[in-house]
Amino acid sequence: IYKIAGKYILIDSLYPDVHNYCSGYRTRSHISPDLCVKISQDDIDYERSKSEAYFSDGWLEISAVHRKIAEAMPKYNTFLIHGSALCVEDSAFMFTAPSGTGKSTHTKLWRDFLGERVIMVNDDKPLVKIHEDYAEIFGTPFCGKEGLNSDTSAILKAICILERAEQNHITQITFREAYPELFRQTYRPSDKNILAKILGLLDSLGQFVKFYRLGCNMNLDAAVLAYNAMKG
Repeated sequence: IYKIAGKYILIDSLYPDVHNYCSGYRTRSHISPDLCVKISQDDIDYERSKSEAYFSDGWLEISAVHRKIAEAMPKYNTFLIHGSALCVEDSAFMFTAPSGTGKSTHTKLWRDFLGERVIMVNDDKPLVKIHEDYAEIFGTPFCGKEGLNSDTSAILKAICILERAEQNHITQITFREAYPELFRQTYRPSDKNILAKILGLLDSLGQFVKFYRLGCNMNLDAAVLAYNAMKG
């Protein structure tokens, strides 16, 4: 049983890989799980059909587990946004953009700038929970190739859309302006009912979080600029 985003999840797998991958979230608590994820060979075959490269069944099972968790979490007012998230002094900031833009590179600059004040929440697939009056972001074991994540959570203060630029500049934008990129980076399942729930949660996010657009050249000055603008 693993505790992810505040929920106890039992993972019933065919291979051991996923248990090694998620070991940092394993709990010894004798508690009934909120969610049971059971993987079949059909689930693994589906992940292979979506992949452009060859992966072992054990590795594909990790993707299958991740997909099932992402599709079950909306009933707990929690959904997945693709991005790199970090926490500074109890406030979380997330950077989102298409793959290859430089999200991980930019959050590394924050770590270089702020040192031990920074906790990496998740470098690729954090979960966001919508509460009555705030949004909370959680680390998950599903964190991209660098393996940067922590079993932690924090109030999500701001989301920044990252773009490459020769000169660093940052602007606060409206939720409406941010929405197209947020929509692209939000996990969208094929089940229309789950998708409708996720889109409702995405709309609620706009009430609690500030949004920015950052053009950056991946120098340390970009992190200094972004931090000073976003911390408030």
